[in-house]
Amino acid sequence: MSEKHTTPDGLVIVDKPSGFTSHDVVAKMRGIARTRRVGHAGTLDPMATGVLVLGVERATKLLGHLALTEKEYLGTIRLGQTTLTDDAEGEITGSRDASKVTREAIDAGVAELSGAIMQVPSKVSAIKIKGVRSYKRAREGEEFEIPARPVTVSSFAVYDVRDAVADDGTPVLDLVVSVTCSSGTYIRALARDLGAGLGVGGHLTALRRTRVGPYKLDSARTLDQLQQDLTVMPVADAAGAAFPRWDVDTKRARLLTNGVRLEMPEQYAGAGAVAVFDPDGRLLALVEEHKGKAKSLAVFG
Repeated sequence: MSEKHTTPDGLVIVDKPSGFTSHDVVAKMRGIARTRRVGHAGTLDPMATGVLVLGVERATKLLGHLALTEKEYLGTIRLGQTTLTDDAEGEITGSRDASKVTREAIDAGVAELSGAIMQVPSKVSAIKIKGVRSYKRAREGEEFEIPARPVTVSSFAVYDVRDAVADDGTPVLDLVVSVTCSSGTYIRALARDLGAGLGVGGHLTALRRTRVGPYKLDSARTLDQLQQDLTVMPVADAAGAAFPRWDVDTKRARLLTNGVRLEMPEQYAGAGAVAVFDPDGRLLALVEEHKGKAKSLAVFG
């Protein structure tokens, strides 16, 4: 039997372990799925754990569109210390007693960082500045500025405030938080900005991503589990869960697969990517409405 028939085709929802880069997970999945055609939708920092969406074979065509969906996190923010990377991976650059910071002040700071905000990504991030990764510039000791970008923090809640003492003896506060946000939002930048606004500095000490678009932690599997039993969400199911669905008849399905731009029903105007299915439930394409017609983003049929 050829490789083509043995390799699964769809999405794999991984519960990423701490210490792995997103690329490490992709490399591991290439071995498990026995194919080079594996990609991921939106990176997750090495320190972070949780939902990382991978595409195998044809499902890699979905990834760029999935990367733009809303994400949900649980994390711990330490007030009272700043680090080079805005998270626990970097060396500590400042310490200040945070024991006098009130819950009222914390809630006010969180409110300031909620809704539509302008955020400056962490310097040690994968953002490209004039074609060069920001983290590369930072590691080489270069002085540079990253422009602020618009992001949306639709929910930022503090569940618990714990008194703690840092290794250097500084009294600090550890906040257990949940965040729901748009793609491109840096949780460690929220931690940095919350601490800065409160005058004591802050950084992220733990992060777990619990959702990417419609894909949640309860459907995620660890790499060890996937090594034992490769669980793949078929590409049609994955697209049906993530995008508006447009079912077409046999004639339209044939026209679409032959490259004809179909007239799109008004209900899909401005909907972004739409998944098109034939009468047998097969995924044909991802399209978007352009001047009333279906413009192909990715073809599967």
